[in-house]
Amino acid sequence: MKLSALRYLVAFADEGSFSKAAERCQIAQPTLSVALQNLEAQLDVTLIDRAKGHVVLTEIGRQVVAQVRRALDEVRRIELVAQLGRDPLHGDFRLGVIHTIGPYLLPELIASLRRVAPDLTLYIEESMTALLADYLKYGTVDAAIIALPFDMPGIETRALYDEAFEVVVPQGHPWAKRKRIPAEEVRGDDVLVLKAGNCFREQVLDACPDISHAEGSLHQGHSIETIRCMVASGYGISVLPAAALTGPYRSEMVAAIPFEEPAPARRVALAWRRSFARPQAIEAIVAAVASMRNPSYRLIEA
Repeated sequence: MKLSALRYLVAFADEGSFSKAAERCQIAQPTLSVALQNLEAQLDVTLIDRAKGHVVLTEIGRQVVAQVRRALDEVRRIELVAQLGRDPLHGDFRLGVIHTIGPYLLPELIASLRRVAPDLTLYIEESMTALLADYLKYGTVDAAIIALPFDMPGIETRALYDEAFEVVVPQGHPWAKRKRIPAEEVRGDDVLVLKAGNCFREQVLDACPDISHAEGSLHQGHSIETIRCMVASGYGISVLPAAALTGPYRSEMVAAIPFEEPAPARRVALAWRRSFARPQAIEAIVAAVASMRNPSYRLIEA
């Protein structure tokens, strides 16, 4: 039984298709399909129902995948223990990050990490909080940068920084020249928010509870960048994190106005499994964030 075939099976379970699993594993689809067929032959069970029009795990397939995840996690621990004996700050580190943080934090974080731990090779998995929670649980990522609260059994968190929210309006809007906006003024059905399932959406709605946000409303976007473009086009106003409104993300087509104090904000943290065998790598990520000098982030001292 080959470890590669077990990894292919987990990839199929996560992705739900042979093509996506092959892309994730960086192999040709026929290679993955043959490896899974050989695994089924070795185990003498059908792991995948290949009915016409769809492919899904069988019941025994789901049970096998659960066991395979545990086995692969133990394999990774063996690899990490061996690596730890050489240099805990050398080799690969798989970092998850949520969509509304990644594009704005990562350029500076990666540069900072190169100074702190130059031999650490960072691999990024950008996704939603719910998926990153699963990736942490099953060892798909070593750590994840998420927004608090984030409570999971067996997971440690450390707060990294606070990031304020700002109101975004199109140039020419009556608010464009205001210095501050009270949170209670951000209301109505012209406020653009992210679609359901995104934690930043919920944080905005908590900060501005008078926003009208019926499910299925056209005043929703899939990403911060989509919402920024919608605001620039005069489609509405929105609330965005400060880092998405500075540096290369600043736009002359929109105006960003801070909230009145106490300004709504989110607390961003690093999360990792308690069993993770390289605490020095976790400390390197924390140190890299602490050495950044982005005014959008109010760093939290340990």
